[in-house]
Amino acid sequence: MLTLDMSVYSTEEMIVNETASSALGVVLVHGGFVDGSGWEGVYKILKKDGFNVSVVQNPTLSLAGDVAATRRVIAGFDVPVILVGHSYGGVVITEAGNDPKVAALVYIAAFAPDKGESVMSLIKDPVPGAPVPPILPPQDGYLLLDKTKFAASFAGDVAKDTAEFMANSQVPWGVDAAGGAVTQPAWKTKPSWYLVATEDRMIPPPAQQFMSKRAGSKVVEAKGSHAIYVSRPEAIANLIVEAAKGVKSAAR
Repeated sequence: MLTLDMSVYSTEEMIVNETASSALGVVLVHGGFVDGSGWEGVYKILKKDGFNVSVVQNPTLSLAGDVAATRRVIAGFDVPVILVGHSYGGVVITEAGNDPKVAALVYIAAFAPDKGESVMSLIKDPVPGAPVPPILPPQDGYLLLDKTKFAASFAGDVAKDTAEFMANSQVPWGVDAAGGAVTQPAWKTKPSWYLVATEDRMIPPPAQQFMSKRAGSKVVEAKGSHAIYVSRPEAIANLIVEAAKGVKSAAR
């Protein structure tokens, strides 16, 4: 279980964050190979800050199925929602973010595809010298990462035992989900924020920078692996708070 030291937040910061959280919900969307439990640290901080937070458990069988699962969670809110996606979750929020309840998008080391793009199309021509994710050949229509290389590629700054657990509890990622193409990118009509993980060995930082710039996102960089949402939940929560402040400011 993740433990967080909330003493690092001053009383003034907590008051500011609580103000930003009022009348806004947050929906957290995980990526491929993992489930929603990795959001626990971010969830706890946001709840402490007064946000109403839900975590989507994507089946990761198809993009359409994951978008539907996300929209079902969004439908449970009676206030505007900030939609947050990690990795493949960025593809999901790019499509699901067209829901009228979604006020903003937050990408965490995520894919931010344009119309007609998918994870598969975005990774098919890697930049020379870029790290190659250790994705094993498809088995029965599903993808997995090589367990022996999982920590180094996906979770380089996560505690060893946690990274080992993540490797051994992988959720098979459907080829149809990885190949699912976006039909209408929500970032073209919704404001977005993007956190670039500077030590990511799954989605190269230059690719993250390209996608975030193309989407017109407000960008921050943070030192961390692809699993930065697990290793540095405070950095993720801080960006979500900034997005909430931006939404509330624009609504005035």
